[in-house]
Amino acid sequence: MKLYAKTIAQTLPNWATTITTCADLIEVEINDEHPDFRSLLEELETEIEPGTFGVKAKDLCSRLGIQMSSSSLHQLLEQAQTLISLIATHPDYKQLLDEGYQPDLNIADAQTALTYLQWELDRNQEPSV
Repeated sequence: MKLYAKTIAQTLPNWATTITTCADLIEVEINDEHPDFRSLLEELETEIEPGTFGVKAKDLCSRLGIQMSSSSLHQLLEQAQTLISLIATHPDYKQLLDEGYQPDLNIADAQTALTYLQWELDRNQEPSV
């Protein structure tokens, strides 16, 4: 299981590992099979709504000292553009392309889609005249 956070505690439990940190986004991988993690889930389990039991993400994050990423759409766009750039320049991705991999949505198309979304957001943010 992965969590995406803005901030994390200096020390994470042995079942949680920081995978990447970029563009104000920290990717944390959780070994959800680890017994200590399972115990924590059991401890935090509550009735979310009548008849439905589970763990609220905010409770889990609070216990772990993680501040979840609840970014605005503008921030998410920036993060997505950064991730696309990282993918485009990653050696493994380049190797896949060299070996004939043809993604359904290529990097240029993804960047174009994000650009159009950015333009629409900017247009809707402009004050009405």
